[in-house]
Amino acid sequence: MIKAVLFDLDGTLIDTNNLIIQSFKHTFKKHLNKEVSESEIVLYFGEPLIDTLARYDKENAHILIQTYRAHNEAIHDELTKEIVGAKETIEELKALGIKVGIVTSKRRGIAERGLKLFNMLDIMDVVITPEDTVKHKPEAEPIEKACSILGVKPYESLMVGDSHFDILCGKNAGAKSCVVKYTVLPLDKIMAYSPDYSIDNIKDILNIVSEENFR
Repeated sequence: MIKAVLFDLDGTLIDTNNLIIQSFKHTFKKHLNKEVSESEIVLYFGEPLIDTLARYDKENAHILIQTYRAHNEAIHDELTKEIVGAKETIEELKALGIKVGIVTSKRRGIAERGLKLFNMLDIMDVVITPEDTVKHKPEAEPIEKACSILGVKPYESLMVGDSHFDILCGKNAGAKSCVVKYTVLPLDKIMAYSPDYSIDNIKDILNIVSEENFR
C-alpha cells in the first residue's frame, strides 16, 4: 500500500530544465572557456551540483559552484516554468489521505523558492534537501529521512522523478519508483534501471495510487 508519494523537484514538479542548462553553460564558459552541449549537461541532472561541477574541474569546483548559484538565482524566476497539473495532483493525493513530500538535491532556499512560485510549498508534508542528510541521491538516506518524518515505512512510499538518480534512490531505500516520461534525459537509459512505473503525465500518479491501494 502506498501511504506517501515523494517527488523530485526539478524536471518533475517544476520545469527548470532551461534554467539549469543555462546556469551550467554560463559557469563553464566563464571559468573553463568551454562550450558544453545540452545533451551532455542533462546526463547529470538529479545528482548533487558539486559532484557535477567536480567532473569538469575538481580542484576549483567550490569556485564554480558559487558562479553557478549566483547566475541561477539571478534568472530563476524568469526561467522556471509550471508543469501543468502538478499542484492539482498534489492536492488530490492529499484528499485521498496520501502524504506528499519533496526529495531533492537542490538547496533548501532555492527549492522552496521554486515551490512558492506555483503555490506548492505550503501543501507539502515534508521537504528534504541536501542540508538534511549526510548522504544524498542516489543513496537511500533522503527517502529514509522523509519517511521517518512522515511516519511511514520506505516500502510504503513511491519516489517519482525524472532521472536515474531518483530511481536508484527509491530502490536503495526499498521504495517503489516511478519515472516521468517528460524527462529531458534519455528515457531508455533511465528505463534500464527498471523503475516500477513510468508515466506520461504527472496526474497519472493518481492511477498508480489507486491501483496499488484499491486492487
